[in-house]
Amino acid sequence: MKTISLHARAPELRAAPTRYGNVLETVGNTPLVELTGFLPQGGCRLFLKLEAANPGGSAKDRPAAAMIAEAVRSGRLRRGSVVVESSSGNMGIGLAQACAWYGLRFICVVDARAQPGTLATMRALGAEIDMVSVPEGSATSALAARLDRVAHLVTTLDGAYWPNQYANALNPVSHAMGTMAEIDEALEGQVDGVFVGVGTTGTLGGCLDFVAANARPTRVTAVDAVGSILFGGEAGERRIPGMGAARVPPLAKRRWGGTAASPRVLRVTDLDCVVGCRRLARTDALLVGGSAGGVLQAVRTCHRSLPPGQYVAVAADSGHRYLDTVFDDAWVEEVLGCPPERLARLVGHTTVSRL
Repeated sequence: MKTISLHARAPELRAAPTRYGNVLETVGNTPLVELTGFLPQGGCRLFLKLEAANPGGSAKDRPAAAMIAEAVRSGRLRRGSVVVESSSGNMGIGLAQACAWYGLRFICVVDARAQPGTLATMRALGAEIDMVSVPEGSATSALAARLDRVAHLVTTLDGAYWPNQYANALNPVSHAMGTMAEIDEALEGQVDGVFVGVGTTGTLGGCLDFVAANARPTRVTAVDAVGSILFGGEAGERRIPGMGAARVPPLAKRRWGGTAASPRVLRVTDLDCVVGCRRLARTDALLVGGSAGGVLQAVRTCHRSLPPGQYVAVAADSGHRYLDTVFDDAWVEEVLGCPPERLARLVGHTTVSRL
């Protein structure tokens, strides 16, 4: 897989496109793009893994395709089965896509925070949306309400199957064999650090597993949301989907429970996510989703303390699903309390001339 540099002055002729037998074969092998404007010039080279290039538009396509394919292979899923999963968005799209290809019924349990565009995409792929509501002031989190609904559906529907992205070992495996392996190959094993947003911890776990299995010196850093309790944080409201968690998923409990040391963790606010997204759009002409903005802003905050080398940030999805939130000044001011003038100062000077 080629590493793409935005230093390129003219388009190069590319090899003939690869032919694929079906949409699921196109999952993975996403571009790794060097960012030449996001950080000040110095000893750190920063690359961005663009998971939005997956057919469903996010990193969740990898575990979604892997979990459904394995369930079909093992006979757990067959004609007439129904897949049920809880999702805040991207996993729902990935599963809707995989289920549509196999001809399986899919019910996605969501809550009111799900983006309208995400719901529309799932419906377009044939998914059924089951919306749960959490009363104002309730002690029950939205995630807990979704999981309770999933448990109910799985026990009441004939042939129901819950992939359980929060506990399924294929979640990190898909990222070890895919995401991190591709990064390592593109940079010829010379990866000094990888920064990953966390939710189910599948991507993080997969990156750590690859590094350990291949004895790489790569340092993997988790980027978590303020308001997430994944690594001992204090629970609080989070407005940016796809990062953080209101409860510790089984994948994380198995890996870091007991006396196991937690990974290096950097925490970002919702506003950090917005700032990172806005800055990248101006410096490197890329629109990424809110969680990726948080990852990039974490790198921006700590880059002066990093030794010279090659670093990678994983961008879980595209900014196109966040045009009416992260990229909307009115939303940022109303919901996050940051007026446009202050936001512009936080984003900083972003004019980069490559002429």
